[in-house]
Amino acid sequence: MKMADAITEIKKGIKEKKAVIGTAQAIKQLKLGRLQKVFLTSNCPGKVRQDIAHYSKLSNCKIEVLSVPNDELGVICKKQFSISVLGIKA
Repeated sequence: MKMADAITEIKKGIKEKKAVIGTAQAIKQLKLGRLQKVFLTSNCPGKVRQDIAHYSKLSNCKIEVLSVPNDELGVICKKQFSISVLGIKA
């Protein structure tokens, strides 16, 4: 997926209130099988990547690794903090 398409999908998810921001929230929603896609930033910690990959496999959720760092994803989402993990609800 192209970066522009991913950003468009993220912004659409936020606008429709389908976005889940943060590692803890994303893992919680993955365990419940409510996410259709998870976005990880380029500098997302390895442990977080492993956890997300594990739960994504269990719930058949796609993982998209972005080419932007977590602080830039925060700006894209119009938040004043860094975001490493962002999920889109089904």
